Amino acid sequence: MPMFQAVLFDFFGTLTRSVQRGVAHRTTADLLGCPPDVLVDVLDRTYYQRATGRLGTAEATLRWVCEQAGVRPSDTAVRSAVAARHDAVRADTRLREEAVPTLAALRRRGVRTGLVSDCTHELPAFLPHLPIDPLLDVRVFSVQVGRCKPAPELYRTACRRLGVAPAECLYVGDGGSQELTGAERAGLTAVRLVAPDLAGHMAFNRDDAWTGPELLSLTEVMNLVDEPAPIAATRRG
Repeated sequence: MPMFQAVLFDFFGTLTRSVQRGVAHRTTADLLGCPPDVLVDVLDRTYYQRATGRLGTAEATLRWVCEQAGVRPSDTAVRSAVAARHDAVRADTRLREEAVPTLAALRRRGVRTGLVSDCTHELPAFLPHLPIDPLLDVRVFSVQVGRCKPAPELYRTACRRLGVAPAECLYVGDGGSQELTGAERAGLTAVRLVAPDLAGHMAFNRDDAWTGPELLSLTEVMNLVDEPAPIAATRRG
């Protein structure tokens, strides 16, 4: 029997490669009549406010962002900018080559899989169109739960939906949002992905003090599911 009954994954920087805002975000700024650097500054400093979903719909949230940036676009412009932002975030998303094979291998082994992501409205909208979606048993989004990592509610919600105890679940993430220490406090075993491309990854509130186990590739998850020993062997720091 596998050591873990389920594996939960972070999305951005874990199931995807390193994320940076691409040039497509300029279209959003242009539609809103906002200088791109001002929009980026507002997006960076309000990330967690927006990722809780407490500001309302995608349109309401973007209108609030405009207020913080000091611009007053028309309703038509905001609606167009919402669509442009969706396209821009989607364009920034590149799945890791090993994401689908790893999820598929876990499912074949009888291990349940899930996603726990801090995100704004865009990810829940485009995830169903990605090849990993059919390989996930549960999807927990901060924008829908109303809390961001490291809040234990996100991890425990995923475990409850999977029908497993936290102690039976492995969590894999790149370390943004203090997600690894959050997972451990919720009773899960956590490992950090340290793939080389993550050196330039856009992340907030990193788990910089993490000294627990680390993986260079998602494919190493299979070793941890089947054999307890590698977890201790991969500890660094």
